[in-house]
Amino acid sequence: MGLTIAEKIIKSHLVSGEMIKGQEIAIKIDQTLTQDATGTMAYLEFETMGLKRVKTERSVAYIDHNTLQCGFENADDHRYIQSVAKKHGIYFSRPGNGICHQVHLERFSRPGKTLIGSDSHTPTGGGIGMLSFGAGGLDVAVAMGGGAYYITMPKMYKVNLTGKLSPMVTAKDVSLEILRILSVKGGVGAIIEWGGEGVKTLSVPERATITNMGTELGATTSIFPSDEITREFLLAQGRVEDYIPLTADADAVYDKIIDINLSELEPLIACPHSPDNVKKVSELKGVKVNQVCIGSCTNSSYQDLVKVATLLKGKKISEDVSLSVSPGSKQVLTMLSSSGALNDIISAGARILECACGPCIGMGFSPNSAGVSLRTFNRNFLGRSGTKDAGVYLVSPETAVAAALTGEITDPRLISSGVTVEMPKAFSIDDSAVIPPASESDAESLEVLRGPNIKPFPTTYPLEDELKVAVGLKVGDNITTDHIMPAGAKILPYRSNIPYLSKFCFSVVDEGYSERALALKSSVIVGGENYGQGSSREHAALVPLYLGVKAVIAKSFARIHIANLINAGIIPLTFENASDYESVSEGDNLVLEDLYNGIKNGAIRLKNTTTQKELILKCSFTERQIDIIKAGGLLAYTKNQK
Repeated sequence: MGLTIAEKIIKSHLVSGEMIKGQEIAIKIDQTLTQDATGTMAYLEFETMGLKRVKTERSVAYIDHNTLQCGFENADDHRYIQSVAKKHGIYFSRPGNGICHQVHLERFSRPGKTLIGSDSHTPTGGGIGMLSFGAGGLDVAVAMGGGAYYITMPKMYKVNLTGKLSPMVTAKDVSLEILRILSVKGGVGAIIEWGGEGVKTLSVPERATITNMGTELGATTSIFPSDEITREFLLAQGRVEDYIPLTADADAVYDKIIDINLSELEPLIACPHSPDNVKKVSELKGVKVNQVCIGSCTNSSYQDLVKVATLLKGKKISEDVSLSVSPGSKQVLTMLSSSGALNDIISAGARILECACGPCIGMGFSPNSAGVSLRTFNRNFLGRSGTKDAGVYLVSPETAVAAALTGEITDPRLISSGVTVEMPKAFSIDDSAVIPPASESDAESLEVLRGPNIKPFPTTYPLEDELKVAVGLKVGDNITTDHIMPAGAKILPYRSNIPYLSKFCFSVVDEGYSERALALKSSVIVGGENYGQGSSREHAALVPLYLGVKAVIAKSFARIHIANLINAGIIPLTFENASDYESVSEGDNLVLEDLYNGIKNGAIRLKNTTTQKELILKCSFTERQIDIIKAGGLLAYTKNQK
């Protein structure tokens, strides 16, 4: 039996376990990346492990999230990350150099290699044939120290592409189509491989758009073949030596095959407040638009923005629309500037934002109250834009431009018969904004610089055999990490200050939760389906840990979040019967008994002393995960291994 692309990479990096679906495996990690919203905590964790030097082939620290410096907090975090990177062997991408996924794709990604990053959209690297995973900061810290990355061996899904995209239909529309087919939880437990003759019609940036948004499916990761198109991209980036051909075997076996005919697609749009709430753009014709944002790690490549410039050239945006454009990297911005395309964008009335995540994570450019914002981003969760009552829609750059020009949602095929942009034969290459680390000998004398906003990792404690807890909060289905731990310009500066950050926990859902949890001292959270979807931010586990959360009981969990809970020493448990969710209410007092045997045997008895009902909670942990939970989290477990 042949192997899929992902199975080939896993096999060549397998450290322990067997490639049997559903079983835990450990794989060697070649590269890591962090960004500043999660990186500070990851490096604090790395330092706590007492390691002097990273052991990966390449580790890069990016500054791309917390770039608004309205006080000392973000600047101090950046200084800390730069100093710790210099000392411990990590490359440092300066603020303004670009979004981690865009820059990494351009300058460091390699087909056939493995990458984990403390950002859920790290699977962007799959666009170049790299097996790339989003992970919590603790997992990244362990990988930097030479430790393996543990996952459950995924199922393999294949999306078979035929045909060719029609004019003004894009890779973003492919992403929205697969979300329409599978939903935000349809990829859970699976790696999604893209194949078929249609793949040959897609450039590396287009492929990266698709793998980027595979995260919204809940997939473990997504990946494309490495072929001649990959080689041409690497050649243009001056990195042709990094190329290797990589395809699935002809007799590879997949658990599911989905067919998409590119020729049949039309412009699509994800409506509020979920990426899988997908409709045809033509169905929403005439909806008034207040704001348009073009950029993010999904759609900020040179290819995307040259198309934007071409569509805007000689035109003016609607007087009722505010338009922002965020180039994905310094390379993209430089090439737009030198070609004159940037002038076309500015002349049309766009506001140029720096090469950073910006509005995508609520870092500025929030919509007006009850405003309609069309964004080329990957998420439109409630409140993520910074305006709770805004209606945020996800679209392609072409659809975004059409709305900016007309002031309403408009099928982009009505404004143009199509724009063709050839990939450059050579990209502008200037890596001066990536600062290399000091040599090992020079690093000995270097000081790591810490500001007053940087606080220690929350205290963890070994698991007790019995927990007496109250239900501090009960929530519904599809709770995201943005619900649990919001982003935005007001909150992100405190990512390295867990005590202060805790004030905002679940504030989108229940503004009184944080104070209530602290008063309870020991509590659990009850959730519905797909609890913890979205970002990889481990703060969505670390802050509840600080607030005294001992367990989360849900109908089901998102992959990265369940790993982050275990790493924090919080027990993720599921209801044996989904209907049991109804029998637990906020404020109920619960007893979880015989936990040591329960987590080993996969069943824990819950006594609800408020209602006198008893339930069975299910869990499925590996021996390693059991030891992590018993120790009080991955950090304590790692220390115990020394």
